[in-house]
Amino acid sequence: MASLVGEPARANMLSALMGGSALTASELALEAGVTLQTASSHLAKLTEGGLLVVASQGRHRYYALSGSDVAAMLEAIMGVGAAGPKRARPGPRDAKMREARICYDHLAGDAGVALLDSLLRQRVIVQDKDRLALGPGAKMFCEVHDINLETLSRQRRAVCRACLDWSVRRSHLAGSLGAAILDQIFREKWARRDPKSRVVMFTPKGREAFASSLLARGGFSGPSN
Repeated sequence: MASLVGEPARANMLSALMGGSALTASELALEAGVTLQTASSHLAKLTEGGLLVVASQGRHRYYALSGSDVAAMLEAIMGVGAAGPKRARPGPRDAKMREARICYDHLAGDAGVALLDSLLRQRVIVQDKDRLALGPGAKMFCEVHDINLETLSRQRRAVCRACLDWSVRRSHLAGSLGAAILDQIFREKWARRDPKSRVVMFTPKGREAFASSLLARGGFSGPSN
């Protein structure tokens, strides 16, 4: 597994898929800086290794990460890889990526860590060592934010799971609840995704709504647009 992820071209391909989108072999070849033939060989190995899934649509084949657990592994590896004496601060150099970004299908960065901290304070989520579980405030929180907790609980993935944040080196919220909250942020138009990256751009009003509605108190200085 380490060999699969560690090869530079494959690492670039996997990083490009961290936003949760599916990309073609040509697009991934461009991201990796290799020829299409070389990219196809790498993609075959990643698919055989269980890190990617592929779907055909017309003449095109689209590749995507096989699940949120792969994204969590990559996020953790990025965090470890960013450590070192040459970096005064951990994580990505781009301030916008540090502040709010998509990690597969949930919110990461300063905003994502602040969200998990708030949910723990409100007892929406409780923590036992590294394990997260729904707390006594979960039902009311989901009702207020129009999140169907029963539907989330029926999914095969965990409802709430800690994902080590690449830039902050603390956990943000993954799992079906984390994905549902990010969906709500986009649905309410508090923020939008930068089409050229994984950055989540909050509007000024959206940042206020996010802080008052989801963070309960306090806030974060995230990117706005």
